[in-house]
Amino acid sequence: MSPTDHPSPRRRRPLLKVAGLLVLLALGGYLVVQYESNGGGGAPHCTAGAPGEQGGSGTYEMSPEQAGNAATIAAVGVAKGVPDRAVTIALATAMQESGLRNLDHGDRDSLGLFQQRPSQGWGTPQEIRDPVYAAGIFYDRLLEVRGWAQLPLTEAAQEVQLSGFPQAYAKHEPNATVLTAAFAGGGSVICGGPAPTGPGRPEQVRAELVRIFGKQVRVDAAGAPTPAKEGAGAPEAEITVGQPQGSAEAAFRRARVVAYWAVAHSGDMGIARVSYASRGWTAGEAQGKWQQERAASSRPGAPQPRTTQADEVRIFVHR
Repeated sequence: MSPTDHPSPRRRRPLLKVAGLLVLLALGGYLVVQYESNGGGGAPHCTAGAPGEQGGSGTYEMSPEQAGNAATIAAVGVAKGVPDRAVTIALATAMQESGLRNLDHGDRDSLGLFQQRPSQGWGTPQEIRDPVYAAGIFYDRLLEVRGWAQLPLTEAAQEVQLSGFPQAYAKHEPNATVLTAAFAGGGSVICGGPAPTGPGRPEQVRAELVRIFGKQVRVDAAGAPTPAKEGAGAPEAEITVGQPQGSAEAAFRRARVVAYWAVAHSGDMGIARVSYASRGWTAGEAQGKWQQERAASSRPGAPQPRTTQADEVRIFVHR
């Protein structure tokens, strides 16, 4: 038997595979421990859930970029007063066309979340790559389709998009329904990962909310910066969003949409904290979950936090 025919290396291969598997398992365990011990400070991610769902098919996981775009699509729909079905159609379309990413390329001159084409009258390239504009014109054209609400989702989307793959939208309907319930209905949105670092963009937060909701909301900025947490950390700009229009139910719904929009955009806009309806969310803490606001201190002379009304959202942005 020649040296090249010796069987020993073959016998060692299973042992090498087992050793490699053990290394991967150990690494996975280490990452889980680090995630848990840091309060969810691993890779940024967001989870949307339908009402009453804690896991399984009733939730949808996505990146912060995808969450921010989904939140904007839903918020524009709520601001326009369209039915939830329209929001689901819009989300399913964007999931198919771009994976909820604001693309700077596509087939021929297609761009943005919905792969809209300047040459087909959707707008300028700059407008199409603006998620607020892109979502708005999608809804406008969807509502022009006669009987759109009675059509199957894939047919309604196709009437707007004129895609070369008209059946492709259908597979996204279950997840788009979850996203609609989360961002525009009574579901939930949590975003984990490390807290954003560096200065935020409070003026952009204010401008975007006004662009989306117009006079439906009142967006006020507080005067002096507040400390981040009990006198420690970087100062924050507080933005208060009220609901001066509509019924109490509509106002509370808008407040929830604004709160989840802010959480989804925490990374790109430097949002550190969000509170509404006696609940609070803090970037980089509690694995991205909402918590009940802590009660005011009973210690004499201690500063008492201002109570947040049910239809009011307070957004704290890094300075």
